[in-house]
Amino acid sequence: MVIKFKEQFSLGVASAATQIEGGECGHNWNDWYAKGKIKDHSNPARATDHYHLWKEDTDLMAKMKIQHYRLGIEWARICPKEGKVDDAAIAHYREELLYLKEKGIAVLLTIHHFTNPMWFERKGGFTKKENLKDFLDFVELVVNSFGDLVSEYITINEPNVYATNSYYFGEWPPGEKSIRKAVRVMSNMAICHIKAYQLIHHIRKEMGYQDTKVSFANHVRVFDPQKSTNIWHRTCAKLLERLFQGAITEAMTTGNFTWPLKKEKKTSRGEYLDFIAINYYTRSTVSGFADGTKEDAPKNDLGWEIYPEGLIRCTDKIYQLLERPIYITENGTCDNLDTFRSKYIYEHLKVISESKLPITRYYHWCFCDNFEWVEGESARFGLVYVNYETQERTIKTSGKFYTRMIEENGITEEMYKEYVEPQRYHE
Repeated sequence: MVIKFKEQFSLGVASAATQIEGGECGHNWNDWYAKGKIKDHSNPARATDHYHLWKEDTDLMAKMKIQHYRLGIEWARICPKEGKVDDAAIAHYREELLYLKEKGIAVLLTIHHFTNPMWFERKGGFTKKENLKDFLDFVELVVNSFGDLVSEYITINEPNVYATNSYYFGEWPPGEKSIRKAVRVMSNMAICHIKAYQLIHHIRKEMGYQDTKVSFANHVRVFDPQKSTNIWHRTCAKLLERLFQGAITEAMTTGNFTWPLKKEKKTSRGEYLDFIAINYYTRSTVSGFADGTKEDAPKNDLGWEIYPEGLIRCTDKIYQLLERPIYITENGTCDNLDTFRSKYIYEHLKVISESKLPITRYYHWCFCDNFEWVEGESARFGLVYVNYETQERTIKTSGKFYTRMIEENGITEEMYKEYVEPQRYHE
């Protein structure tokens, strides 16, 4: 064997509701498209039509031997108006969850993944403390509705990415450019996570369950100075790491709010993760207060550096903060022709297998090609190819490789030669 997976290590796949379901749901990404903000002009109302094709997609997962699925639900679909619950949407998700269970696929449920109902957005979303109750009411509704079917939860996906893209760079809805608002949103989302963590545990305990596990999906990257001998480069790298991920990781993990975040008086120190959830894609090479990429490094189709070692560097740092089992809740790459994805997956699983960290799950991002936020349909991350015109699914070579790894519980010499060895990265 080239790689033999450790005991209790398993492979899964991940997705987000807005990126796959389709539909005019009255959320901020439907609105962003209507404002002409999607680069390739593709419409999230199409996506992969998973809301109607969920059974076929589940069957395809089962065919590919997938046993773990990170599934997102759509807040705007469940609560189309403030104070209103769509019982049909609840019933739909329950049917999907029951079918996944029937197929032997365990669900990690994501409650918030970048998307807000427009009624929440118009109130100021996460910029206002008085709005946080709306989110916590939704959390309560979700756990009361699905708590008998789901024991593992992600409260919020990548709060730092959401705050930065939506309120600092202004590339995501609502398109604001204010570092003050970006920091406020990070602070408020950290408060939301802590309260949601406590709430989910309380509700499921009242239901009689003792197996509840809660975390948040933490987008982390390596920030390295362009020149290690340059004091300015080193200073900027440390500062950007602090602003983007260091402070919010500490706040959401331990309740310790430090600069630049501000805490709520009632928020106390504690331990607010049952497992560490890591979303990792790339490294930033820093020479100033901006994102940069190492010139001679391999890159994917979006120009992101491919740097597998960074996964362990980032994960180890968080494990030092709070020792918990680790799930890699997102890792994958934009490879539109599927010419290096197998190599990418192999190299990231290799560093995981060589690490002493207690990494027990790896969720590939993503299961099938989907609506990739502002990139629209132009950036393909899936193990399964989607023809958006016909909604036909086709398992890619990398998808076949993924199934073989699950079957073999590792990577054999034969698999390496067939799937990995022929592949090359862009330079």
